[in-house]
Amino acid sequence: MKDGFSGYHPVINFVYFVFVIGISMFVRHPVYLGISLITAILYHIYLKGRKALRFTGMVTVPVFLLSAIFNLLFNHEGATILAYFPDGNPLTKESILFGIAAGIMMLTVMNWFACFHEVMTSDKFIYLFGRLIPGISLVLSMILRFIPKYEIQIKKVSNAQKCIGRDVSDGNIREKAMHGMKILSIMVTWALENSVETADSMRSRGYGLRGRTSFSIYRFDARDKIMLAVISISGMAAATGVLTGQVSSLYYPVFSVNPLTAGTLVIYGAFLFLCLMPIFINLWEDKKWDYLQSRI
Repeated sequence: MKDGFSGYHPVINFVYFVFVIGISMFVRHPVYLGISLITAILYHIYLKGRKALRFTGMVTVPVFLLSAIFNLLFNHEGATILAYFPDGNPLTKESILFGIAAGIMMLTVMNWFACFHEVMTSDKFIYLFGRLIPGISLVLSMILRFIPKYEIQIKKVSNAQKCIGRDVSDGNIREKAMHGMKILSIMVTWALENSVETADSMRSRGYGLRGRTSFSIYRFDARDKIMLAVISISGMAAATGVLTGQVSSLYYPVFSVNPLTAGTLVIYGAFLFLCLMPIFINLWEDKKWDYLQSRI
C-alpha cells in the first residue's frame, strides 16, 4: 500500500519524526503515552499490515513486559506500599505505574522507529545530511538498510546450506551448532565485503568531496511549506505544554498528574492531531484515489 506521507519532502518526514519520537521518549505523561502508542501502532499497521502486528506481538510486547517487571522488582520507591517481597523490599503502586509507563514508552518508540525506517529511506537520509556530515550520513544510511538486506541474505545462505544438509535443523546438537557457526561466518564475511564494496563505490563517485553535485528528485513546494508549518505549530504546542508545566506528571513519591483544563485539552488535541497526521493524509489520498478511479 502506497504511503501518502512518504511522498512529502524529506525535511517534512524528518521533522515529523523528530517531534513524535522526541516527545514519546522524554514525556511520561499517561495521556501523551496513550496517544502516541495507539497512533504509532495504527500507522505501523497501515505501512506494514500483518508484519506490524507480528512485530508488536513478538518484539515490542515482550520488551514492554520485561521493562515493567524489572522496574517493580528493582525499584522500590514510592509512598503507597502494596506488599513486601521475600527479601523485605516493598512493592509500591508508584513503581508499578512507572514500570508500566516505561514499558509503554519502549513499545511506542520501537513502533515509531519502525515507521521511521519505512518512511525515511537511505536516499532521503543522504539527501538531508550528505553535504553536512557525508561520512556519518553514509554510515547511518547503511545501518538503516543493513537489517532488511541481512535478513534477505541470511535466508539465501540458509537455503543454500540446507540443500547440502548443513542447515541448523540438520544433525545432532553439536552438528547444528557447527552449521550455525558456519552460516554466521558466511554472513560476517558477506557483511564486511559488502561494506568495503560500498565504501569503494562511494569513494569512486567522489562522495564527500567539496563542490560535488548530486541528482535529487526532491523539491520543496508550497504543499511542503504548508505541511511544515502545520507540523511545527502542533509539535511546538505539544512540547510547550510540557515545558511550561501545563502538562505534567509525577510518579515519585506519589503519582499525580496535572488537572484537566481547557488549556490542557487543547494541548492534548494538538499532540493527537500531530500523531494522527500521516493517517489523515493517507486516508485523504485513498479517498481521492477511489474518487478518481470512479470517474474513469
